[in-house]
Amino acid sequence: MPDLLPLFLNLTGRDVLLVGGGGVAEAKLRQLLAAGAHVRVVAPAVSAAIRAAAVEIAERGFLPDDLDGAWLVVAAATPAVNRAVADAAAPRRVFVNAVDDPANATAFLTGVVRREGVTIAISTNGEAPAMTALVREALDALLPRDLDRWMETARAQRVGWKRDLVPMEARKPRLLQALNALYTDGRPPAHAPEREASGERVPWLSLPEDSWL
Repeated sequence: MPDLLPLFLNLTGRDVLLVGGGGVAEAKLRQLLAAGAHVRVVAPAVSAAIRAAAVEIAERGFLPDDLDGAWLVVAAATPAVNRAVADAAAPRRVFVNAVDDPANATAFLTGVVRREGVTIAISTNGEAPAMTALVREALDALLPRDLDRWMETARAQRVGWKRDLVPMEARKPRLLQALNALYTDGRPPAHAPEREASGERVPWLSLPEDSWL
């Protein structure tokens, strides 16, 4: 499989079709509703949790016309149904997330870390979901516990940069300096794990860091 393009979608108020009515579909429904999507569910039978979610439900098999108006379809059904969804979606240019079914998917939901306005998504091209989960947990453990202060600082700095017409290439070093200044003694707050400090500086703030370029 070629490299995937990482992409964040704004689904607020947009139609998303969910094909499937079982436990896997329930989990996907929660994600879609959290993203503000307008979800339509199609399945011969749906769980009590889906029925209680106050979404539009059609209790029957999938029909190609169900894709009309959809920005995205999530197929959480059998491989045969997922294939039918993929076949119908392709000519309509609708992306398909086929749960645990890479052969029928053109979009892949990722492992996600969300904290204080920062979102990190991890993908293994749909080939190793367990690895995705492990990497997500590892990244979550590495993020600073006071990430809210980082975000407040970054937002405030950006206002000044835009006002002063600071060029893009000069902004990263300035942000790193501002973040380091949060730790007057070179150590993170007491509530952060000890591994987050090394010597006199917070390790992930030390210049240079080519991987941030």
